[in-house]
Amino acid sequence: MSDTQHREDSQSVEPRWVMPLVDVVLVAIAFVIGYLLRYEFELFRAVFDPTRREFLPYVPYALFYAGLLVFIYHSNGLYRHVRGRAWMEEVTIIASGVANATVILLALYFMLQPQITSRLMLVYVAGLTVGLLSTARAMRRVALAYLRAKGVGVQRVLIVGMSDVGQAVLRTLVARSELGYKVVGFLDNNPERGESDLGRVVGLGTTDNLERVVQAHGIDLIMVTLQWREYDRILSIVELARRLDIDVRVVPDIFQLNLRQMQFENLDGIPLLGFNGVHPLHGTSRIIKRILDVGLVVITAPIWLLIFALVALAIKIEDGGSVFYKTERVGENGRKFEMFKFRSMIPNADAQRDELFADQDPKRPKLVHDPRVTQVGRFIRQTSIDEIPNLVNVLRGEMSIVGPRPPLPSEVKEYEHWHLQRLQTIPGITGLWQVSGRSEVPFDEMVLMDIYYIENWSVRFDLQIMLMTIPKVLLRRGAY
Repeated sequence: MSDTQHREDSQSVEPRWVMPLVDVVLVAIAFVIGYLLRYEFELFRAVFDPTRREFLPYVPYALFYAGLLVFIYHSNGLYRHVRGRAWMEEVTIIASGVANATVILLALYFMLQPQITSRLMLVYVAGLTVGLLSTARAMRRVALAYLRAKGVGVQRVLIVGMSDVGQAVLRTLVARSELGYKVVGFLDNNPERGESDLGRVVGLGTTDNLERVVQAHGIDLIMVTLQWREYDRILSIVELARRLDIDVRVVPDIFQLNLRQMQFENLDGIPLLGFNGVHPLHGTSRIIKRILDVGLVVITAPIWLLIFALVALAIKIEDGGSVFYKTERVGENGRKFEMFKFRSMIPNADAQRDELFADQDPKRPKLVHDPRVTQVGRFIRQTSIDEIPNLVNVLRGEMSIVGPRPPLPSEVKEYEHWHLQRLQTIPGITGLWQVSGRSEVPFDEMVLMDIYYIENWSVRFDLQIMLMTIPKVLLRRGAY
């Protein structure tokens, strides 16, 4: 996906001149604030010559500095609209540009020997410029995410080829909705795959239908994930896309190996590509994840223990039944364990299960209005409080705070082979699919998100999902 994400976005809702203009304005603001910090507030160092308090002589240098930064950033690609580029990558480009521009301006000071200069003020300006420009990029991201959530600037995508590479692309696009791609459907020359849907992503037949599908569904971008042995077909698709004036991206089939599991070496100028086979959640990473889990459970203990007591009291008052509900679940690599939850249904609710779920998807049955749920149970389900006892499973090492939700053994029996990949790591209380819609997300999409999480795990990713879980729980979206 890196090749796809790090290409210029031709459908950005933002005119190209906006960010350069914003940067010039922010550099001017940085010079004004830097001047005030140096000459009015005399930060860190006193001004001994009271006559050197005029700002006007700095204006030409501020304009030169701003123009130089715009030139540097334009050369470094900062102003290209690139979906999926990390904020820290933009910050790095900003900081590097500021460092270069500051050195050049200092050299200009040395050559011209102006009467009024302050190197300390320029240090202030450099720091302020990095801070202001980085903040502007963060705010821009929030604005674009909001607009894309409203359907503005979203590209309608058709995936051609739904083998391992196609599924890797699909799960990335499904898991990262902030990129602004909406996968309309896919084509595959395997009739069985081409006519089968994956969640809300529709199978639209074979590649022979390409031109008709593009025109009928208003496709903006074609992502080709065919194997390289179909070189002639790939070329014909690219030519068709050009003729229809549709963006096209070709993903090399080497991407069936996740880039995070590959290593690059240089043998005297000859590039070597290797596969290290290291699972992202094995070894040191697993230890770090475990420390994070236990640490968060212990730190938040006063809060969840209080909620624990109040909910237990409410359940007892309502019907006098047991406080907890224990159910067998399937964990990492198919190992079964007993998961704890607050009881949210009437006693002996399992006796009615087969009748109520007769028409449900056996891989993930779910009722919107389950008649077995009690009044207290409805509240604790909508707020996800019923899952607080899962923290006991976390302390026992059977679950993590973040990970794929553990399924029932009866659900696993209905899994297709590729679904089993979601069982390759320790299950969690919350996860990527929960913050992406919870019960509103179809099963196949949930699996795609779980696999994406497993392949792309990091401490930062876990923390991001935890933070995203809070508003989802408070707003009670997709919970019943």
